[in-house]
Amino acid sequence: MSLTLMAGCGTKEKGDTKKTKDSKETKEEETVLNLACWDYESSADVQAIVKGFEKENPGVKINPVDLGSSDYTTMLTTQLSGGSSDIDIINVKDIAGYVRMVEAGYLEPLDDFIKEQGIDVSKYGGIPEQTIVDGKQYTLPWVRSYFVLFYNKDLFEQANVEYPSNDMTLQEYDELARKLTNDKVGKEKVYGTHNHVWRNCITGFSVLSEENSYLDGQYEFMKPYYEMALKQQEDGICMDYSSLKTSQTHYSGVFQNNQCAMLPMGSWFAAQMMGKVQAGESECKNWGIATLPHPDGVEAGTTFGSGSFVSVNAASEKKDLALKYVQYATGEQGAMLTAEQGFLPGMDLPEAMSEITGNEYYPQDENSKEALKTVKVILDTPVNKNIGEIDTALNTWHDNIMSGNVSLDEGIKGMNDEVGKILKEK
Repeated sequence: MSLTLMAGCGTKEKGDTKKTKDSKETKEEETVLNLACWDYESSADVQAIVKGFEKENPGVKINPVDLGSSDYTTMLTTQLSGGSSDIDIINVKDIAGYVRMVEAGYLEPLDDFIKEQGIDVSKYGGIPEQTIVDGKQYTLPWVRSYFVLFYNKDLFEQANVEYPSNDMTLQEYDELARKLTNDKVGKEKVYGTHNHVWRNCITGFSVLSEENSYLDGQYEFMKPYYEMALKQQEDGICMDYSSLKTSQTHYSGVFQNNQCAMLPMGSWFAAQMMGKVQAGESECKNWGIATLPHPDGVEAGTTFGSGSFVSVNAASEKKDLALKYVQYATGEQGAMLTAEQGFLPGMDLPEAMSEITGNEYYPQDENSKEALKTVKVILDTPVNKNIGEIDTALNTWHDNIMSGNVSLDEGIKGMNDEVGKILKEK
């Protein structure tokens, strides 16, 4: 497959002509770094980082190579195959794709660069430590995305129920959801909460204690969380999973249309809510954020999620400059630019957090500001060479369980058997 570029191609481009003192015209050359990415035109954070880096590095041009989001990793690995040096910088979209690229030798190890530049990986909320493969670091996050609890303040007030706290157990969360479910509030039924169709919206809670992992091959530890979700569905506390799948209902519309009082969702949704409220496109204007509810025995502020990562092509002929981009995107300057767009940066920078919570469209109560602080973020997709196959198997049985095609016990047994075969074969 040939490399498709949004702008010019090649390693050098001719810039504007300029005249020297003796009036002779010369050509000013521009160094071009090709950045593999997805949905560039709608990625305000990436655009801001690119523009900032170019401003800080005159004579350097970042050329976005937009491979789309639906088949991004497949398109990207095709571009990188055969040791192609066309791509210099790689935005990593998912952990499974990241692992495949590391195993194929496509990514440059960052360990020496991190040490030479004195980069403090402890400032990234524990995420880099979870992305190490065979003792080496190949990527850093420019964005962190982790689950918090969004809630509709007006619906809480109408139900005369106190707002959720930043230290709420799952049992307390379930009790709140039941109090807030109402057939008479608003134009239509109000659900106490909303369980989106993604598997991690249910099973993510099961790994917060770090006593269990999606790599275990035995998944009885997930049963209590499925039991709670299935009971909520049965009792009409949340929308029906099968209906959500069939109608392809998006969680954003449910929350913004005042149809649910609470929504466990990724922190990225805060940026969308701010934008929708500012544009007058959300019926829910009075909203708040709390930390994610936690199982008993798990410290408040522990959550699950992931991030958007950036790496360097091991075959790039401009590694030094590409590494400089990685440092910029994931460092303090990139963090502030990312926060200005409403997204939580990879680096846990207090000034960046203040930039987000100081936005006039962000909830101004102190609890909502404190809710973005985390104790630890557990990767919702752990790094492992088998994780792609394991995820597929778990997702299939999740769908069967939540749709009622199989009993919970049958679904758990299906997970155990199928993942067990994957682990045994590998």
